[in-house]
Amino acid sequence: MSNQVSLKATSRTALGRNAVKKVKAAKAVPAIFYGHGMEAQPLQVERRAIDTLLSRAVGENILVNLEIEDGGKPVARLALINEVQHHPVTRLILHIDFQAVSTNKTLIAEVVIEHVGEAAGVRTGGGLLEQSLRTVEVECLPKDLPDLIRVDVSGLGLGSALHVSDLPVLPGVKYLAEGEVTVFLVSEPKVADDAAAIESSPSEPEVINEKKPKDGEAKEGSK
Repeated sequence: MSNQVSLKATSRTALGRNAVKKVKAAKAVPAIFYGHGMEAQPLQVERRAIDTLLSRAVGENILVNLEIEDGGKPVARLALINEVQHHPVTRLILHIDFQAVSTNKTLIAEVVIEHVGEAAGVRTGGGLLEQSLRTVEVECLPKDLPDLIRVDVSGLGLGSALHVSDLPVLPGVKYLAEGEVTVFLVSEPKVADDAAAIESSPSEPEVINEKKPKDGEAKEGSK
């Protein structure tokens, strides 16, 4: 389950490019805190603190106890990091979205699926493990939100598949995807098919067009 971490944030009133430049100059990251039925609140968080928090995260779902400083009165709010924007080249964090959540209300989030073990069909049959579903949507209380979902695939043989209905049962967690959706599949090896194609190919190149003799020329041996 997701571990709750604490993070200090400061409310900001100035908006626009110049304001963002000042935030970055102060070694901070602009952010937004929003939720159902509330007005979005612009924030800024210390860059070093958010870098450390994200580097230690196991999965993509991070519950944060935000301590928002607003006019000298810190306010504690529970939030989920919903989106982190990075610079496409430097990967520097540009902006963070915090979504307000309630401890007694369910939330919906995408959770990463990760396999553990080696499928029997790969180990003994030369098959290939394919992952068709990288994340799955779940509904649960914040305290039950998984960091990620680990799935043991060691029992999968050649041609076998694992579906959403086969994902591990987690207390308080409901999978929202259809049960028959494939998550993992061990496909048959294609080596035999490739070998057969090579064997059936002609050893000599096929002559498409034979050169015709010019008018007045006789073929060799026709004299």
